[in-house]
Amino acid sequence: MTTYKEIFGKPLKFVSSDLSNDAAIGEIWYNSTTGKFKSIVAGGAWSSSSNALVARDTAASTGPQTSALVFGGATPSRTTATEEYNGFGWSTGGVLPTATTGMGSARNASQTAALGMGGYDGAKTGATFKYDGTSWTAAGTMGTPRQLYMVGGGTQTAAITFGGDTYPPAPSRNTTATEEYDGSSWTAANSLGTGGYSGAGTGPQSAAVRMGAPSTSNNTVTENFDGTNWTASGTIPISKSAMLAAGTQTASILFGGIPAPLSTTALEYDGSTYSAIPSPAIIKYNNAGGGSSSAAFMSHGRTPAPAFVTTTEQYNFTANTVTAGAWSSGTAFPSVRWNTSGTGIATASLTFGGSTGPALPTFLNTTFEGDGSSWTSAPTTPISSINMFSAGIQTASIGGGGLASPGSNSDAAFTYNGSSWTNITATPFATKGAGAAGTSTAALIIGSDVPGPNNQDSYSWNGSSWSEEGALNDTFQNGAAGGPTENTAFVAGSEYSPAPSTRFETYNGSAWTSGPNMTSAQYQNRGFGSSTEAMSIGGYDKITTVQRFNGTAWATSPSLAVGRKQFASSNFSASGITNGWVGGGADGPSAVEEFTDETTVLNVKTLTTS
Repeated sequence: MTTYKEIFGKPLKFVSSDLSNDAAIGEIWYNSTTGKFKSIVAGGAWSSSSNALVARDTAASTGPQTSALVFGGATPSRTTATEEYNGFGWSTGGVLPTATTGMGSARNASQTAALGMGGYDGAKTGATFKYDGTSWTAAGTMGTPRQLYMVGGGTQTAAITFGGDTYPPAPSRNTTATEEYDGSSWTAANSLGTGGYSGAGTGPQSAAVRMGAPSTSNNTVTENFDGTNWTASGTIPISKSAMLAAGTQTASILFGGIPAPLSTTALEYDGSTYSAIPSPAIIKYNNAGGGSSSAAFMSHGRTPAPAFVTTTEQYNFTANTVTAGAWSSGTAFPSVRWNTSGTGIATASLTFGGSTGPALPTFLNTTFEGDGSSWTSAPTTPISSINMFSAGIQTASIGGGGLASPGSNSDAAFTYNGSSWTNITATPFATKGAGAAGTSTAALIIGSDVPGPNNQDSYSWNGSSWSEEGALNDTFQNGAAGGPTENTAFVAGSEYSPAPSTRFETYNGSAWTSGPNMTSAQYQNRGFGSSTEAMSIGGYDKITTVQRFNGTAWATSPSLAVGRKQFASSNFSASGITNGWVGGGADGPSAVEEFTDETTVLNVKTLTTS
């Protein structure tokens, strides 16, 4: 009898715990502890990601899942907007020179070397534009202008486009025209076998694939290109239009599209045949997307409502189980708290002060400690106050200032050691709405909404006295702030205008540096993290918006379930962004939410017989 080793060249492992590395993919082993045969099996699945910034359809898109680009489209009016996707969230890119909808793209290009062509900018156009990661420039004109649904593939210097809508004049909407691009000009190539538009396409210039021709009676046709000629290939097993493809001629996926009853169906193509893969959760058509057959994304588009949407999903075929980052409901505060302060992480948190609400509120001095599953009363703070600064960990925190009952701004400061609050030297000026970073023995307070020059100042606490530090580049009040140390502090947003702000600044221990702006303005927001990885959350007026800084740029992040302003949050997270929390405030006066970052775990399966 043939053995497992003779077939696969490896012995069957006998272990006391499951294998846990990528090298074990496809292996079978016996776990002596559980008495089970195990293996690691690859599979495909869609998962939700952060919403995009601009709701639109008929946008062009290109790039891999972790570095993609979406541009143009309709909102419903034509737009010049460009968005960049990093696999987690969205940020704003350079605007197109002309607002255009229905553009084609070099589907296998990159975020920093993209190509868009054609579409409708008030009339059908053959205009072509290059993107360098920052800005778009004109780069030639197609020989056959087309206003909608042309598809293509390739890269910025070796692109291909085919099919599309050349109306007017009628009846030449279903063009068979194919053109190739060399980085500066277009050249006619051999035509498609079947004309049409609103199909899908992808692949390099010399090995592209065209899927569907929905404007004709032959809307399940597939054609492969070999660099010279088009050849009929597999038949799409469903009939729909406004689809999108990602990948190559021999390894691609097809998703999205209408009619609505079929629009979640997704398929895999191997160069000759189609097979079903898991379907995305959201019914959409005229959507954007890209990537590969094993790592794709689907974004924007229109739902059957119809409505223009910003929703994003990712497809991954992997031996790992990918769980997207998300907010989840935590244990609610024991009582209503507005304008409260907080610090620590979700499993060791602290909230103190605040008020009972907006109308004739009672100012609070109560303190609660959280362990991730319950809240416990702790000693009261020395004063009753709202909008206090807060920083540190649960057992070594600092707080103070704010608007103190019966109504004056306070310069009080105090530290908490896990069992009691202790008054320390007063701050150099009365603060309200100030930010803070660090711990009880090495802290930084930042800005204030007290009128005067102090709302641009920062002061450090060394455990015994306060010292003036570097001044912010702009005034700061009622925004997000945090950091585990004063040398890794950040601020994001502010109402210093007063108006929502996109500002972001980081501190290195001696000076504040203005960093990349957030993707959208926020104030009365809160945040946690550090100068190299941060979150800005919620704000006026009770929004669910969350943005994330990855050390280089800001992008959208999964939204809160409850819109909030005047709330508490973590000040920093000991494990990156995971374990951060928010609680209280307007619209969620006692509600708590906790953030868990994306996780990837090997997909270990127990083998059974049937």
